Amino acid sequence: MTGHITVVGLGTGDESQLTLGVWRRLQEASPHIYARTGRHPVFAWLQENGIAFTTFDHLYERHDDFEDVYASIADELLALASADPQRKIVYAVPGHPMVAERTTQLLRECCPEAGVELAVLGGESFLDQSFLRLGFDPIEGFQLLDATRLGAKLLNPQLHTVIGQVYDAFTASDAKLALMDVYPDDYPVVVGHALGVEGEERILRVPLYELDRVEGYGNLSLIWVPRSDEESLQNRSFHRLHEIVEILRSPEGCPWDREQTHASIRKNFIEETYEVLETIDDDDPDAMCEELGDVLLQIMLHAQMEQETGAFTVYDVIQGLNEKLIRRHPHVFGTKEADNADDALANWQAVKDEEKAKKGVDTAQVSRLAGVPRDLPGLMKAWKLQKKAAEVGFDWDRIEDVYAKIEEELQELREAAGADEEEARAELGDLLFAVVNAARFLKADPEEALARTNRKFVARFSYIEQKLQENGKSFDETNLEEMEFFWQEAKKVSKNSLS
Repeated sequence: MTGHITVVGLGTGDESQLTLGVWRRLQEASPHIYARTGRHPVFAWLQENGIAFTTFDHLYERHDDFEDVYASIADELLALASADPQRKIVYAVPGHPMVAERTTQLLRECCPEAGVELAVLGGESFLDQSFLRLGFDPIEGFQLLDATRLGAKLLNPQLHTVIGQVYDAFTASDAKLALMDVYPDDYPVVVGHALGVEGEERILRVPLYELDRVEGYGNLSLIWVPRSDEESLQNRSFHRLHEIVEILRSPEGCPWDREQTHASIRKNFIEETYEVLETIDDDDPDAMCEELGDVLLQIMLHAQMEQETGAFTVYDVIQGLNEKLIRRHPHVFGTKEADNADDALANWQAVKDEEKAKKGVDTAQVSRLAGVPRDLPGLMKAWKLQKKAAEVGFDWDRIEDVYAKIEEELQELREAAGADEEEARAELGDLLFAVVNAARFLKADPEEALARTNRKFVARFSYIEQKLQENGKSFDETNLEEMEFFWQEAKKVSKNSLS
């Protein structure tokens, strides 16, 4: 080894929190003591006792990012240790060296490669004071999180949560926003300043929305979010949804849910999907939120049925999806590039082809029409089949040719309509298929086009119903001529509303 560094923890309060071993090491090492920061209650007492030290506070002013500060500290310590292998350097940090202390981790990573011997001596961490001063037992369930890296996905309301590294009001504000994704705005939280430091300790209980209005944030500040089993908090979590579906399908659950199979609720999936599409067409976010939940329930039920057989769980579904999304977006998660949507789709298709090859599928032998779901709605399936055929050149050259084909199929339908019912149905299908071709040339999704016409029909027919009601009439008391009059009136009303 070419040098020696010992990291010691100073505790979070005054000198009474120093361990005897750390105190002796500090006495032996002076003046070769280096402190991450001099802003700690112990250092005034060290000076009174003739213990000399150097701080790295100047690095905080030199860098804008904490990670850069910590990297610079580690680099300087390694340089000092390497310059004089006989010198036993002591590096002093607040609290415990292995609790929320990034520089210790950097030294653990770098010292072996640099040939520097590293030792770590513990000290009382801010967690000890948290348990003592805030009065909760971590055995009930506890997590420690970093305020500078806080995100809703890390939060679990069933655990006591202590948030460290709350250096200032800006950090507290970021923490508040992350917490509000999980907890109600008025959820009670506790802010602790300088816990265990006589004359400086402050403990404040505030509603969550006031978290960043508290004064006094600094190096010795933390936030405690007490645990809760309140159902409203659990209902925002995915694991609670999984638990509820498990209960519904259990022997003690719902008789109806227990009896369902993939086949019995197949139609539900289709219906719920179309209800979501309706909310999209209506531009109704509240209804969309509810209907998306109904679709998610269908996914959970199908996954739960397979979990009961041991085939897979919903977490396997999520894992497979995550891996596929990363794999098929090499321009986002890899080294490939995509300057536009066409490039992105090309990357997606290339990865998809690679996946098939790995499974032993010879893409050259696969039909060009493969990959179109069997049970798609007819118009949508026709559109996709035609699009795939067009990719290899099997397509009309001009839309005028498509119009001619529509006229041809219409004439064949007229001829078959009065003669053969089965042939008429076949000719009707040919006519619809030709109309889909026209939609494709016009770059109009036929399903969407027909859906718009359906909505228009409903609106105009509803107008007829309204006018009849205003006139005190029923459908039995009107005729086609009067209904046509109201229909034309509805067309004028809709045109005026758009102008």
